[in-house]
Amino acid sequence: MGRNLFTIIILLLSITCHGLSEAGQEILAIQSVRVKPYEEAIKGFESACNSKTKRLVLSDLEEVDLVKEVKKIGPDLIVAIGMDALSSVKRIRNIPVVYLMVLNPASILSGEKNVTGVRMNVSQEKQLITLTKVLPEVKSIGLLYDPDRTGTLVKRAQDAAGKIGIKLIAKKVYSPTGVPSLVRDMKGKIDLFWMLPDITVVTPETFEFLLGFSLEHKIPVLTFSDKYVELGALMSIGVDAFDMGSQAGEMARMILSGRDPSDVPQVDARKAVISINLKIARKLGIHIDEKILRGVRIIYWRKNN
Repeated sequence: MGRNLFTIIILLLSITCHGLSEAGQEILAIQSVRVKPYEEAIKGFESACNSKTKRLVLSDLEEVDLVKEVKKIGPDLIVAIGMDALSSVKRIRNIPVVYLMVLNPASILSGEKNVTGVRMNVSQEKQLITLTKVLPEVKSIGLLYDPDRTGTLVKRAQDAAGKIGIKLIAKKVYSPTGVPSLVRDMKGKIDLFWMLPDITVVTPETFEFLLGFSLEHKIPVLTFSDKYVELGALMSIGVDAFDMGSQAGEMARMILSGRDPSDVPQVDARKAVISINLKIARKLGIHIDEKILRGVRIIYWRKNN
């Protein structure tokens, strides 16, 4: 009975998906720039319901009134890919909008009822659970944050750490110049530094300082992007752009089938991509289980040292 029910559900989703395409409902994708992750996200979106989308790329447009252009096209739904794209379409209130590849949508949105989407963030609880599997010896974590930029993420991290039994030392910072002294104060108190996507905390200068601090005191850095792992952080827990696109496509399908966007909750990315720099692991004296390494992306340091 269970297997039959599962088969029926899959068939219904397939029929709904193809039905939307055949019904001629038009989807307009507005993306900030042409970069590989955004292209992967579009592919994932289109795969979720076998649909084709008309595209506008903001970096290609010059002196174009986007709102007028959208009105001329008259889409049934807008997909906003990237922060600039979401900022540009938030003024549109009469067309459903699904966003993705946006790190901190809360900094852009202000309760728009026609907007939902997938945050470019793996839930903090999932990140901490993943971290404890990779580095089970980590019991105390430090992080810095600007309350206006990542306060919401830190609250989630604190709640998650409490559930898992990890001590989280979170310090507020309001300028990049305050980062070094606050990090130094954590020496001897933390087993790992968690670098959040916070532009007050993360600058080229502060990241260079963090790498030096990490190597000198054998304190690994966990970050949100593999580009920082390539530069010397130990590990990143990031998102899968194609799967995020698929999530957004599933949400779009629900809306185009008649559900109100306000009834489709905003969510975090469901799939985590783990990257580890093995050269840095060796420098820090960290051993990572072979079973763990089979499921991660292995990165080697770009620097010649």
